[in-house]
This record gives sequence, structure tokens and C-alpha cells, in this order.
Amino acid sequence: MAGGIQWDSGAMGCAKWKGVRLSDLLNKAGLKKDAHWIGFNGKDKAAYYETPNFVRELELEELDDHVIVAYEMNGEDLPYLNGFPLRLVIPGYYSDSWVKMLSNITVTNKYKSLFFMDVAYRVPDNATESETPENKAKKTKPITNMNVKSIIGYPENGMKLYHNAHLVIRGVAFDDGHGIRQVMISTDEGKTWNEALLKQEDGRYAFTEFRFTYKPTKYGKLNIMAKAINRLGNEQPLSKDILWNHGGYKYNGIDVVEVEVV
Repeated sequence: MAGGIQWDSGAMGCAKWKGVRLSDLLNKAGLKKDAHWIGFNGKDKAAYYETPNFVRELELEELDDHVIVAYEMNGEDLPYLNGFPLRLVIPGYYSDSWVKMLSNITVTNKYKSLFFMDVAYRVPDNATESETPENKAKKTKPITNMNVKSIIGYPENGMKLYHNAHLVIRGVAFDDGHGIRQVMISTDEGKTWNEALLKQEDGRYAFTEFRFTYKPTKYGKLNIMAKAINRLGNEQPLSKDILWNHGGYKYNGIDVVEVEVV
């Protein structure tokens, strides 16, 4: 069983998954000595009819005991929209690798050229995973590990808050499993930062909740900013400091919520 975050461009969530370790399945099936690539095919069809089936490959070296073939989500049978009857779960990876409606697993000794490995869901293969619109990277790689990130859940953009009233800023932070060390809050455009209280009870891959008590003392527009720092010392950058890639993938700029104090 593993607690893990599912995050893609459309939605995000944190669930408790139950299943079978992929390494146990492969050992049971028996691997040849030259086994190197594991291909995953699912019955999930693309919305556009000309888009190929979603097939993803992993190198055998990427596996650990946390990678599972899940058949339960939050104590119940895997829901249809979440990949029934089986789903590949790779904690710490973005969910484009979490193949839904898993239909077959194929192990090969050679890499197989695939649309969703060679064309889609890729970032520049360099130290900063970045490029420019005028000079796009010639060498790219599939998206894998999550960047450290935090998101403010309350208050929401556009909310009106009362002057001198007690406010509890709340949200969640996560990374690829190394763990969140701190979440810092700023209410003065990043000039100063204060540490939020953290709560993490559901495992290394699950959300870390944060809370910060604040009393607005000035009327007018107010930007509330949150940045997470993981145990490796990696922290969220300001949006203006994020380097560009053509898909906008792995964006993890400091979250900013604008409210009005009345």
C-alpha cells in the first residue's frame, strides 16, 4: 500500500493506493538476464482519434518497492475514471507515467520507439530542463520526477478579508518523495518570509499540510505567497525565475494568491 500524489495538467489529488509490487509480478513471471525495458499499455483511449494509444516505458533500474500495480484507491475498488481495473502507480513521478486501465506489461531488452516516449510529455535533456522559443532543445527526455511545490488552498484568489481579523492560511506541499522540510509564507511581496506549521501523517509521497496564522493590518490588495523547501534544500523559485520549456512542463513557481483587505 502506498500514499501518493496524482498530478497532471488538469487536476491533482492525493490518494491511498493498494496493489501488488511490480517487482514481485516481474519476479513471478521470470525475467531474462538481458531484460532492460518495461512497456505498459492501457485501454485508455486518446480524445483525438489520430493520437496513438498511450504506451509508456520504464527502465528496469527505475523500479523500487514503491512502484505498484494498484487495484484499490482509498479502500475501495479502483474507480473507472481513475483507471479500473488496474493502474500503474509510480510515487514521485508525474502522473503521465501512471498508466490507467492497464492491459498488458511487456519486458524487452531493447527500447521501443513510442509516441508518448519520443514526442509527447518531454522536457529538454539538460541540467536546467530548459530551452528558448528561438533555440529549442534538440535532445529531450520523458518527464519523470516531481519538482518541489506548494499550493495555497485558503484563502482563494479574489476573496475579501476583514482588516485585523484572524486568518489561517492553509495549503499543501509535496515533492518526489524526499520530504518537505519547510513551507515559508510572505505577505510583503517576498521581502520577508515566515515559517508555516507542517503536518505530514500519510507517508513520504503524500501531501504535507501547512498552516500559517496571520492578521491583515493594511487595507487594499494583498498578495499571499508560499514556497516549499524539501529535505535536499530544493526550493520553489519565483515565477519570473523559472526557465522556459515549450510544453510548460514541471512548472513549480511560488504560489501567489491575491486577496483584498476591507
